Amino acid sequence: MNESLPIEIIKPVIEQDSFRSVLPCVEKVDGMIFAVAACPEIPMPEQWMPWLIQSGSSRLVDSDVDILADTLMNGLRSHLDYMRQGRIALPPYCVDGVESKGDTKRPSYALSQWLTGLLFVHKNVESVWQNAWQQAEKKESNAETGLSDKKGISEPPEARLTRCLKMFSTLANIELAYQQRRADQVAQLSENLPLLMQQLPALLKDYTNLAGDLACALPNQFETFSKST
Repeated sequence: MNESLPIEIIKPVIEQDSFRSVLPCVEKVDGMIFAVAACPEIPMPEQWMPWLIQSGSSRLVDSDVDILADTLMNGLRSHLDYMRQGRIALPPYCVDGVESKGDTKRPSYALSQWLTGLLFVHKNVESVWQNAWQQAEKKESNAETGLSDKKGISEPPEARLTRCLKMFSTLANIELAYQQRRADQVAQLSENLPLLMQQLPALLKDYTNLAGDLACALPNQFETFSKST
């Protein structure tokens, strides 16, 4: 399949000199766009695009703003297309192998930045998730597809989301994860890191599936997720 990944769509523009001092690295930008696309109710562009601007002292000319906005929207559409197909557009090079520092292993810098971007946006849209959650709980008792039993999934959605965010946070900031553990736990986490990274695509898929379940409880979510048949 020769379909371009979202990061390949945005990279030529994001890495131009005129944007380098204004935006985070391309992996962080892509992770942020992923989280916007996965939100149960996608925020409007004028809300989420400013989240990417990391330097208030830098100014873009109008033509640059138009180019950037078009690029970011194309990246969002690409992520949504992948999600509608049940696929996760995580750049493969982000999870290809682990790095070593001293006696411990670490995810690649690219992966940590991608997940840092995801978590940053998730924090900004927590209220949206909570609202969707409340709406879903109201409808679950008499809906045809409840959050707890959809597609045979019996695990509470709260546990699913908590597990996803815990994994994302651990891999996004492995240094903090090591600092919060005893020496024996550090050694165990380091040893298991390659296995954890292999599980990441499945957790990202569950994260988007959960968002899709919640989106079904919200009105006018025609452009976010297509309903399963």
